[in-house]
Amino acid sequence: MKIAIGCDHGGFELKNEIIKFLQSEKYEVKDFGTYSTDSCDYPDIAFPVAEAVAQKEFEFGILICGTGIGIGIAANKVPGIRAALCSDTFSAHATREHNNANILTMGQRVVGTGLALDIVNTFLSSKFEGDRHQKRIDKISEIEKKYSK
Repeated sequence: MKIAIGCDHGGFELKNEIIKFLQSEKYEVKDFGTYSTDSCDYPDIAFPVAEAVAQKEFEFGILICGTGIGIGIAANKVPGIRAALCSDTFSAHATREHNNANILTMGQRVVGTGLALDIVNTFLSSKFEGDRHQKRIDKISEIEKKYSK
């Protein structure tokens, strides 16, 4: 499975720990940056990751900033992206099963490394249930089409 990952300066350390974990689990990972703790703007990282996931170059994306909020808001501006902020494993499996989320966002200042790795593992191992949930995803897609003119 191919995973796109990126962060701003507020998520740099956690991103590196997640990359190590993903590689140890034999995932193919592409790091979209940032590559230091020097201040940067999260949209500059969120958009390339989101576009790569939306174009199906990667099955999933992971984005990290200080809280996971700003980077997720930016990613969700790309049509076809359903980025979900998760700070617990219940939300991680629920967003995959019910929302078919394709990008996980987290906050380095919110979750510790151990919990973050559990969240990543849960997110990537959970499957979309379809059925009644698909019609809701379809409605979201229709809204995206309406406003993407």
